[in-house]
Amino acid sequence: YSSAVQKFSQTLQSFQFDFIGDTLTDDEINIAESFKEFAELLHEVELERSMMVQNASDLLIKPLENFRKEQIGFTKERKKKFEKDGEKFYSMLDRHLHLSSKKKESQLQEADLQVDKERHNFFESSLEYVYQIQEVQESKKFSIVEPVLAFLHSLFTYNNLTVELTQDFLPYKQQLQLSLQNTRNHFSSTREELEDLKKRMKEAPLTCKLPGQPTIEGYLYTQEKWALGISWVKYYCQYEKEAKTLRMTPIDQKPGAKQGTLDLTLKSCVRRKTDSIDKRFCFDIETNERSGTITLQALSEANRRLWMEAMDGKEPVSANTASLSKTVELNEVGFKFVRKCINAVETKGITTEGVYRTVGSNIQVQKLLNAFFDPKCPGDVDLQSGDWDIKTITSSLKFYLRNLSEPVMTYKLHKELVLAAKSENLDYRLGAIHALVYKLPDKNREMLELLIQHLVNVCEHSRENLMSPSNMGVIFGPTLMRAQEDTVAAMMNIKFQNIVVEILIEHFGKIYSGPPEDTTAPPVPPPRVAARRHKPITISKRPLRERPVFFGASVEESGAERLGQTPNGGGVEAPRPLHRSRLPAPRPGADEPGRSPAESRPQPRPEPELGKLGNRLQDGGAKPAGRAANGVVTSPALRTATLQARRPAPRPGICGREGDCDGVPKPRSHGDKPVITRPPVRPPDPPCRTPIPPKLEQRPDLIAGTAEEMPSSV
Repeated sequence: YSSAVQKFSQTLQSFQFDFIGDTLTDDEINIAESFKEFAELLHEVELERSMMVQNASDLLIKPLENFRKEQIGFTKERKKKFEKDGEKFYSMLDRHLHLSSKKKESQLQEADLQVDKERHNFFESSLEYVYQIQEVQESKKFSIVEPVLAFLHSLFTYNNLTVELTQDFLPYKQQLQLSLQNTRNHFSSTREELEDLKKRMKEAPLTCKLPGQPTIEGYLYTQEKWALGISWVKYYCQYEKEAKTLRMTPIDQKPGAKQGTLDLTLKSCVRRKTDSIDKRFCFDIETNERSGTITLQALSEANRRLWMEAMDGKEPVSANTASLSKTVELNEVGFKFVRKCINAVETKGITTEGVYRTVGSNIQVQKLLNAFFDPKCPGDVDLQSGDWDIKTITSSLKFYLRNLSEPVMTYKLHKELVLAAKSENLDYRLGAIHALVYKLPDKNREMLELLIQHLVNVCEHSRENLMSPSNMGVIFGPTLMRAQEDTVAAMMNIKFQNIVVEILIEHFGKIYSGPPEDTTAPPVPPPRVAARRHKPITISKRPLRERPVFFGASVEESGAERLGQTPNGGGVEAPRPLHRSRLPAPRPGADEPGRSPAESRPQPRPEPELGKLGNRLQDGGAKPAGRAANGVVTSPALRTATLQARRPAPRPGICGREGDCDGVPKPRSHGDKPVITRPPVRPPDPPCRTPIPPKLEQRPDLIAGTAEEMPSSV
């Protein structure tokens, strides 16, 4: 399992996202880096797991094997020697008892000496064997339990670090989820615009316009009037919108004809009514070079629409169309409509969940717009009445802004605004957009300020309506900004239009407090090799938590030389502390010479962790390691925080040494050996309440059940 996770981590580390477009948003940068962050987390978890498995061998298996080989093996050797000496002694004793009393006195005395010698050897072997058995049985109590305890500490440390890693991961997860949601919103708005573009392209197919090429080109038929009648001549036409030049090249030239390519400058273009000519798909143009109108015929209705859009063609003048053209302009009636909609929303719908996101009925929207923009009595509609719901009002406001002949933020500044939003420098983004806002025409800037102020008020109630500045940017980005030409590339920039509106909302106070100091031009963006001002969210670069050390107490050289000595001269390796590949930075003053243990211990955090609860229950600092009577060095933190927590508190009248009453030992000075106190003969009284240190008196939630929770905390 660990190997599979590590391979998965390597796959995430090497994975690369492909993005469409020349620039990524901040949210897309966070998403692009997310897999590398995931890989670092998985690698860290598996590193801890491998350490835990290694500790299982170093802290548990090897010490138990050493104890079996050295202690129990040595006991078996003593048993063999005891049996051999016993057999030798009893066999000699049998022979000695069968000796005849008639033998010489010297022989009997010599036999007695040999028997006494063997008896002495046998007694010595017996004592050594019994002592060795007793020593093994006694040393089992710590030599076997201690490795298991160290392994459990390693296991729980791994689990505790996993929990801490989860706590570190939660803020990163929330920020990444926000980036994912923003990117999903941008995708949804872009997809809707692309669907509309696809429908328009199906209805009126158009060719892609390349940079430096004519705005539109293709075949047109021209009406030529001759003395004997009218004929239609086929031309290949190329029109350049910026210069308003039309180049007409005849296709079917007759031999000897003087007619060649015509270069004309366009003055106007008007659609030709069907009932005024017997041909379909016609439109009239006026040029500076020719007097009168020139009638052209397109290849289809869709093709005529494209030519007229490129030439800024107009419909034939009529009463109805003239009134309609006024309704989509940014005029006084429009300002009145926008103000009434804003007042209605802020009065009765500013806390409505999903305001501006929820779409109203198309029938009701058209009814409201027709009533408000009625040329007979424009603006004579009361939006505060119960006839119009919030969805209808907000949808009508968006419909009006989207169908203006030119968007609020104008076609002229569209490209510059998008380039500002694409900048990697956050200061340049704000400065450039600030400067470009004051390049808008006065009425456009007034309308934009009116709308953005309203969106700021709506976002202030985001807890109720769930509409954040990012959500508002998704809704009003395509509404306030539009590219003049509908292309797929323009649709891919919608997410940057959304960012422009989001910046306007978030920095409304600064932008509309006045024009920028330098109004000549926005600041020049820094080169792309410069460091980003926006830093992607990360978790792998966070400061590491300090790993708790289990057997970290220092010992004196004399104690270290005698550590774990066995009867046959061998030594038992003490369990080693847990190690990490990347150690945290040492705390200031932790190991400075001349500082007392109480001064060098880490200061407690405002919110104490459960892992440090055991240390806080002791009113002393870090105590030096003490050497028990059995010669095994143990950690004082382990002894006081773990073992003492499970045994009942001694009677109030019994003190191990002066000042150690009530079961709370006082800190010993360096070099003092612990005093072993024998338990009372009769069973102790019921455990009394352990005094609570002053630091925990303000935390009643941490006091309950402290003695039982202590081992898991350590």
